[in-house]
Amino acid sequence: MPGSEHPFTAVDDQPDPTTWIEILDHIRAEPAYAAYKVRIGELLRPVAGGKYLEVGAGTGDDALALAARFGVEVVGVDASATMVEEARRRGLRDALVGDAHALPFTDASFDGSWSDRTFQHLADPPRALAELARVTKPGGRIVLADPDYDTQVVDVVDQALARRVLLFRADHALRNGTLAHRMGGLFVRAGLEDVSVEATAVVLRDPTALDNAMGLRTWARTAHQRGMLRAEDVAAWERELDEAVSGGHFLYAFNVFLTAGTRP
Repeated sequence: MPGSEHPFTAVDDQPDPTTWIEILDHIRAEPAYAAYKVRIGELLRPVAGGKYLEVGAGTGDDALALAARFGVEVVGVDASATMVEEARRRGLRDALVGDAHALPFTDASFDGSWSDRTFQHLADPPRALAELARVTKPGGRIVLADPDYDTQVVDVVDQALARRVLLFRADHALRNGTLAHRMGGLFVRAGLEDVSVEATAVVLRDPTALDNAMGLRTWARTAHQRGMLRAEDVAAWERELDEAVSGGHFLYAFNVFLTAGTRP
C-alpha cells in the first residue's frame, strides 16, 4: 500500500501555515542535521559565481547559507506560497512558487541543483529528478538528501510492537518513506553519471528533540485510527516510550541518504 500525503505537501492548506515555518526552523537547529547539510554543499561542488537551484527551499535558510559559503547565486523553488514569502523576507530574492515535477525554467539554466528532504513527499520522484536534470547544465551536479524510514530503530523493550509502529511510519505515513536508499538506482536510470550514495545517521537521545522526535508518540494512535493497530497497542506503545524516557535510555534513530550525480 503506498504511503499517504503528508501535511507538509500542502502547507498553504493547513489551518495555520506559519506553524510549518517554526517546524523547519526547529529541525534546522537540530545538531543531528548539521553535518549532512554541510555535506550537501561539498557534494554539489559549487563554483564561485555560478547559479544554483534548490527545490523545496522552505524558509530559504539553506539556500542563503550555501550562497554565502561558496559565493554563488541561488534560486529557490517551493510548492508553498507561505514558504516562498518567508524565504523572500529572509533575503532570498530569487524565490518562487513552483512544482518540482514541472520546473519553470529553460533547459540547462543552472550550474547545479539540490533538494533536501523533499523527494519523500513528491507524487512522482522520477519525473522530478528528470526535471532537475533538465534544468542543470551538462557537467553540473545534482544532490538529493532524504531520510529512509526503513532504517528506523527505537530503544524500547517490546521490539515486535516497535517494528509494527515504525513500519506504519515507513510505509503508510509518507508518500516515499523508504525511497532514499533506492535513489542511486533512480539516478542511474535517469542517465546521470559519477553517482555516489552515502548515509548519515540521525541519532536522537532527547525525546523532545525534533518536535518530540517527529511525533513518535502519536504514530501508534494514527495507525489505530486507520485500522492498522489495536487500541491496546496504542496504550502499550505510549507506555513503552514513557518507560524508555524515565529509564534514561530513550533512543530513536534513522539514516539520511545523500545521493549525488553529474549530468552528462
